[in-house]
Amino acid sequence: MRQSRSGAPDRQGGRARFPLEFLILPEISTNKRRLVILISGRGSNMRALAEACRNEGWPADVAAVIASRPDAGGLEWAAHQGIPTAALYHKDYASREAFDAALASEIDRYEPDYVILAGFMRVLTPGFVNHYAGRLVNIHPSLLPAFPGLHTHAQALATGVRVHGCTVHFVTPVLDHGPIIAQGCVPVLAGDTPEALADRVLAVEHRAFPAAVRWLAEGRVTLTSDHRVNVEGDPERLFTWSPAA
Repeated sequence: MRQSRSGAPDRQGGRARFPLEFLILPEISTNKRRLVILISGRGSNMRALAEACRNEGWPADVAAVIASRPDAGGLEWAAHQGIPTAALYHKDYASREAFDAALASEIDRYEPDYVILAGFMRVLTPGFVNHYAGRLVNIHPSLLPAFPGLHTHAQALATGVRVHGCTVHFVTPVLDHGPIIAQGCVPVLAGDTPEALADRVLAVEHRAFPAAVRWLAEGRVTLTSDHRVNVEGDPERLFTWSPAA
């Protein structure tokens, strides 16, 4: 069993909590992993994950899709797939902490092994992040640590970089920071607009994100003592874009 410095796991809400530096992610078992996916909009990455999980026979189930907006387009698609859905609107809560507490309560109803941020456009409080330490995974549309935050494609064009991309990573309390599981890269082309570059990045997101979440579902991902990711079998963890992709 994974242990804290004292030799025993800390417990909170019925689940073991471990310092990140000692965390080893779930062992391989015959049980399916339970995934809760958080979205804020159309949910294209959520759809890519759900379809890959079903079509590729992952040892996992999408237990729920939860949105930060009741009008998030991805909710309708998920409901049509028979996936339980919910929405919590941040403007209905007095503070960021109150929203995150309600969100965690809704997530925990589904007893997830992993909480996947798939275009979830909310900055999460440290308390929320720590509640899901080692189980909270995000995709960010840049090659982190470059261009954290918003408007990443415009930032890339403004700085003149020749490559851009996406990063799948474990979430820490520092915004857009954490151990990297996989990345995807695309060229920045002459005459690119932020919209054109975003479309190219999205295509590689739909390859890198499902691959990374599948490794998690298969119990192949571990964290080292220096906060780096190992994946059993040493698969290719850099995904590249091509015009035919």
